[in-house]
Amino acid sequence: MRNLILGFVVVLGLTLCLPSVGMSQNAQGQRQVPSSPTANAAFDPHDFSGIWLFRGGRGFTNNNVPPMTPWAKAKFDAAKPGLDVAGDRAQPLGNDPIMICDPVGYPRVMFFGAYPLEMIQLPGRIIQLFDFFYAHRTIYTDGRKLPDDPEPTWYGYSVGRWEGDTLIVNSDGFNGRAWFDDAGRPYSEDAKLEERYKRTDHDTVTLSMTLTDPMAYISRGSARRWH
Repeated sequence: MRNLILGFVVVLGLTLCLPSVGMSQNAQGQRQVPSSPTANAAFDPHDFSGIWLFRGGRGFTNNNVPPMTPWAKAKFDAAKPGLDVAGDRAQPLGNDPIMICDPVGYPRVMFFGAYPLEMIQLPGRIIQLFDFFYAHRTIYTDGRKLPDDPEPTWYGYSVGRWEGDTLIVNSDGFNGRAWFDDAGRPYSEDAKLEERYKRTDHDTVTLSMTLTDPMAYISRGSARRWH
C-alpha cells in the first residue's frame, strides 16, 4: 500500500504515500514523508495503479481559511459538524449530511487518512475507489472535454490529461450539497476543481488542488499554498 500526498493551492493544499511508515520532521520542523524500503524502486510515472493512503490535513484549518462570501459564511455558521475532530465546532451527530446517509462528496472523501484509496487505471479512464463510504469516482482520460452543462452530482464530472509526468484533472458539475470538509465549509454548484497528480517515487504521489468558487470564497488575488 502506498501514500498519497495532497496539497491545496490558492484556496487549499494536500499529499498520497505507502501507509506503512509515519511522518517525520526536517530541520525546519516541516513534516516530511520518510523513505520506505521500496521508495527507490523503479516505477512508471504515468501509472497510479494501486492502493494508497492519504497523508495530510483534513481540509482547511481555522488558521488558513480563505475569506468566505456572505452566502458561504451563512452556510458555515448553520453547519453543526459531528466529525470535526480537528476543530472546536463538533456536536454529536449535528447536521452533517453524511449522518443521514447522503454521499460524502468530493474532495471531502479524499481527506480521511484512516481509509485507503485504490486507483484502477484503464484505457481512457481512471477509477478511484474510496474505502470510506464505499464511494467511487471516474476520471475520463480519453481526450473528451468537460461538458458545457453537466448533470450536477455529489462527485462532479472529471476529465484528465497529461502534461509530461503530471496528470491534470479538471472537474465541475458539483451539486453544491456536500460539505467541503469535516467542519462544514461549503462549496457551490459553481465550484471548479483542478488537481495535479505527480508520482515522485515508487511509493509517493503528490496531489495539489485548486478550488475556484466565486460564490463561496473570495480570491486573494495571488496563488498561494494553504496547508
